[in-house]
Amino acid sequence: MTLWGGRFIDKSDKLFKKFNTSLSFDYILAEEDITASISWSKILLKSNIINKKEQIKIEHALIELLQEIKNNSKNILLSNCEDIHSWVEEKLIYKIGELGKKLHTGRSRNDQITTDLKLWCKKIIHILLNNIIKLQKRLIILAESNKHVIMPGYTHLQRAQPITFSYWCLAYIEMLTRDFSRLEDVLKRLNTSPLGSGALSGTAWKIDREVLALSLGFNSATNNALDSVSDRDYVIELLSSASISMMHLSRLSEDIIFFNSGEANFIELSDTITSGSSLMPQKKNPDALELIRAKCGRVYGSLVSILVVLKSLPLSYNKDLQEDKEGLFDSIKTWNDCLCMTILVLKNIKIKYDICRQAAEEGYSNATELADYLVKKGLTFREAHHISGQIVLHAIKVQKPLHALKLSTFHIYSNLIENDIYQNITLESCLEKRISKGGVAPHQVDKEIIKVKKRLYVF
Repeated sequence: MTLWGGRFIDKSDKLFKKFNTSLSFDYILAEEDITASISWSKILLKSNIINKKEQIKIEHALIELLQEIKNNSKNILLSNCEDIHSWVEEKLIYKIGELGKKLHTGRSRNDQITTDLKLWCKKIIHILLNNIIKLQKRLIILAESNKHVIMPGYTHLQRAQPITFSYWCLAYIEMLTRDFSRLEDVLKRLNTSPLGSGALSGTAWKIDREVLALSLGFNSATNNALDSVSDRDYVIELLSSASISMMHLSRLSEDIIFFNSGEANFIELSDTITSGSSLMPQKKNPDALELIRAKCGRVYGSLVSILVVLKSLPLSYNKDLQEDKEGLFDSIKTWNDCLCMTILVLKNIKIKYDICRQAAEEGYSNATELADYLVKKGLTFREAHHISGQIVLHAIKVQKPLHALKLSTFHIYSNLIENDIYQNITLESCLEKRISKGGVAPHQVDKEIIKVKKRLYVF
């Protein structure tokens, strides 16, 4: 069934018909299309376009159809309809006859599809927000149980300064908090209803679009029909949020892949989310994390795709906009799957405390503390930095950590160094000195954990 056949004499070419149809992917919007159609029937009643008896009959048929879809939505794909809108209309007419043809009065597929898509986006955003919270909760559980695990922090993938595993967890909680905030912003901006905009210039029927918007759960109706039917900013924003969040998940995955490697060996991943090699029996591969890292690219691709589709697109609706959905549906599923998989990866992760600590000690991550110690003794930071570098060079040569050097060795480089150097360059001392807001000092980490928990467990 098509919704536009009257003006045409010749039938559509089979190849064109297949090329033009969108039912194979927009069937996902069936529930949203029926929900919007029920609201539309009520506004038609309010506008005296249909009577009460007709509205009730239409609504009951749509509710019945909705239940059928919930039982098996894949049945839709057996149809040869052009899109989900024509499928719903065809089924409605089949159920209630000629009355079903009244429902489209004053409505265009142009405002229909963007309304359906906005409703779908609203629904999926709430699912994503919930899973971001779940991932943050998993990270805070890890942070709480590993507050005393000291490990090296990295810059340029070289051991830089000591941190704790808890502190590492809190860094990713911060990223996810920004992801959450971005999604909330997307939700605010897309929360306007295009329904009633018609094809591009509004409707000639007396339709109260504000009442209609509220009935669908939107905050208000859109202000300009010409813009409304062709606006896909919300798709761009949602894909942008997905891309940024996937970048965060990719970074987290890379960190864990590295921590799990034989070179670092800081953690061990569960057998449940790793796989083996077909040739090398000793291998335990972090496939889940590698896939998360890679899937970031397909989400980026969908964002670039919709930006290119909309570039230079004239007002208002053009068929180009049919290309807004497949990439969006795929990317949001990918993002949500990756959030869930990351939660699973972190669920049974095992931290190797002794190896983490040893790496922090052997990596001279306390060298900055040595320089700060000399500054407190009266040297400029540049002088202290130079002397500390020479001492580190010697320590590397003799293959000893800084705290294992004798005082006499320190004196070769500076007589200002005294016995108290040893208590100043312990890993614990390095952590405790970082007292600024956002620092790694244990009491700062404790405060942040408490603050994050208060926020997370409100939801």
